[in-house]
Amino acid sequence: MTAPEPDQPACSHVDTIRQVTPSAQGCEDCLRLGETWVHLRLCMNCGHVGCCDSSTNRHATAHHRESGHPIVESLESGGTWMWCYVDELLLEPA
Repeated sequence: MTAPEPDQPACSHVDTIRQVTPSAQGCEDCLRLGETWVHLRLCMNCGHVGCCDSSTNRHATAHHRESGHPIVESLESGGTWMWCYVDELLLEPA
């Protein structure tokens, strides 16, 4: 992950990132409900796959609120960024 800009605070949760295995090939909650999604997010604590905030159900954010897990990674094709919900910071590779 890149260092933050000088006036941007550092993410205090990067030490919670783990090597995880995605829980499903799509948003696990949408798959169970027969719903669709726009983009997918991978929880970097437990591997939960949820849909993004552009999706109707916003399951990745719901997972964060329920679990307290702070960081998700984009599963979009070519996506290489992570988001910390707690610090509201975009984390990009160096």
